[in-house]
Amino acid sequence: MTAGRSAGKSRAAQAADRPIARVAVDVPLPHLDRPFDYLVPESMAGFAVPGCRVRVRFSGRLTGGYLLDRTSSTEHPGRLAFLDRVVSPEPVLTADIAGLARAVADRYGGTLADVLRLAIPPRHAAAEAAASAGQDATAGDRGGPGAIPATAAGAGPWARYPAGQSYLAALADGRAPRAVWSALPGPSWPEEIALAVAAVAAAGRGALIVVPDARDLCRVDTAIAAELGHGRHVALSAQLGPAERYRRWLAVARRQIKIVAGTRSAMFAPVAELGLVVIWDDGDDLHAELRAPYPHARDVLLLRAHRSGAAALLGGFARTAETAQLISIGWARALVADQRTVRQHAPLVLAAGEDAELARDEAARTARMPSLALRSAREALATGPVLFQVPRRGYLVAVACQRCHTRVRCGTCAGPVGLAGPDQPLRCSWCGCGAGRSCAVCGSSGLRTLVTGARRTAEELGRAFPSVPVHTSSGTGVLSQVPASPAIVVATPGAEPQVAGGYPAAVLLDGWALLGRASLNAAQEALRRWMNAAALVRPWPGGGKVIVMADQALAAVQALIRWDAAAHADRELTEREELRFPPAVRLAAVTGPAAAVGDLLAAAVLPAGAEILGPVQADSDGAIPRPGTAPDNLRFLIRVPWSAGTELAVALRAVLAERSARKDPGVVRLQLDPAELI
Repeated sequence: MTAGRSAGKSRAAQAADRPIARVAVDVPLPHLDRPFDYLVPESMAGFAVPGCRVRVRFSGRLTGGYLLDRTSSTEHPGRLAFLDRVVSPEPVLTADIAGLARAVADRYGGTLADVLRLAIPPRHAAAEAAASAGQDATAGDRGGPGAIPATAAGAGPWARYPAGQSYLAALADGRAPRAVWSALPGPSWPEEIALAVAAVAAAGRGALIVVPDARDLCRVDTAIAAELGHGRHVALSAQLGPAERYRRWLAVARRQIKIVAGTRSAMFAPVAELGLVVIWDDGDDLHAELRAPYPHARDVLLLRAHRSGAAALLGGFARTAETAQLISIGWARALVADQRTVRQHAPLVLAAGEDAELARDEAARTARMPSLALRSAREALATGPVLFQVPRRGYLVAVACQRCHTRVRCGTCAGPVGLAGPDQPLRCSWCGCGAGRSCAVCGSSGLRTLVTGARRTAEELGRAFPSVPVHTSSGTGVLSQVPASPAIVVATPGAEPQVAGGYPAAVLLDGWALLGRASLNAAQEALRRWMNAAALVRPWPGGGKVIVMADQALAAVQALIRWDAAAHADRELTEREELRFPPAVRLAAVTGPAAAVGDLLAAAVLPAGAEILGPVQADSDGAIPRPGTAPDNLRFLIRVPWSAGTELAVALRAVLAERSARKDPGVVRLQLDPAELI
């Protein structure tokens, strides 16, 4: 296939007279996922450099792309078209990021064009021009490579871990230690990350830190600035706006800055001389990219560490089965504190259904908020605010008939019906249609609550503690911090505000809602959310107490009581290996019209040992459809041994490329290692 038309010379004459540019064209079609050759006009020879943005004529249209490299020969047998123009001579695509993008595309069965859209932010011409004009004058202020301190800081809070000082020493010596870090509860984790970054900077290398959200980024940003000084690193997030974000990204691409902290989009930041990659709380679903080919930040950073020989630090209060697997195969070592140190820093965790409490309160196991929770909150209010974690936001998320207990569902789409407020009518949370109060089974108009949201919980607690202020943190109204004065704080998971000195107590409500989710990661995710909230509570030697409303016999509850996420993750991994669930295996979800998916599976040359599961009905995005809908899509799962994951991705992508070249009808969606199977 020709890249364009030109009235020029033969291939040999063209190659002799003009340099040839290999271009990654911004076309996401699978059968066009390869570089194309173009001639470089003499007028562009000086600034058509590898990595720059270009415009080319492709299939009769002007299309963007990136110049990968220049060569003097081509394998294309026909005539070559010329580059239309160089959008900017700025080399925004480095060789390292181009290789990484290709590896990510191969791992996830995607195209290079899709990955490059995630890796390189849109150009902002004004910011690029301003950065170029001030590059020489401000390079020192921004902190060039020579501005990083020459020696690493002390061990600080890392001294609490038996291997902490050794890990920092290895970073400072330029080695590449890889660790799965179980952070001690408390507010010290941003400082510990900053100390690791300082050790890498002392060796003259760069570091890349990825955190789930803007609140975590703010804390890490502050800690790194306190350790290294202002101007020696940048924070990248969507909240910056396109101009400022692109200006900071350019400072990294131009090697003026070698320390980057950011959210998920920063995983592709072009850090020079990369010596350390850090990911905090890798189990958070915010680390999973929502755009094709759906890479996870953890996997991208692990690929970067492997390709560049960099150190890796995967940290969090909890531990996932994926990081437990890294330890089991020897890729990383566990970095944990001893049990005595854990007890000194962790709060006391109690389950509401313990035998001693049942003797005092018979409803301790069944009540949503038993006397233990209210009593503990009342005692703790004397010394500060009390945190109540509620899994769901809103008011009454789901209701049922008071007489026959039949759940109220929408008559249009069969979705869950709830109340948005105390004076609001019943409405479906899926389609927004109103619903009557009369039960379709028995005709009763009485209602009972099934799932209570954060707003309703705050209302109930306001009545239980009438003289105490109540703060709510959820949805769009997330609080970053609350005063250390007596108050009730009701928050959804991930929205818990900080308190100076920590909360004296926390109550984790509705444990069944987290543990009962239809998800492979339900127990792991419940423990992660509980530990993140409990880590905000003062240590038990200082009076900190956590009440969890869940059955104490469950493995996740026991892991929280012992503060032992490592054992829970090891157990999860063992069970998944026995049942052949991820991450012990690699999975591919293929979703699309029945005929299209059937043809794809028939044509694919799958790896040995591949197992096809399904089909089930699915929406176009691969999710199981809501009740009452009948989508014309099927989803198959293909399961292969972990070592055959890349082979599976390549095989499926090859068939997608053939379908794309033939312009077969029907859109087939491919997702490797989906975050949710249901």
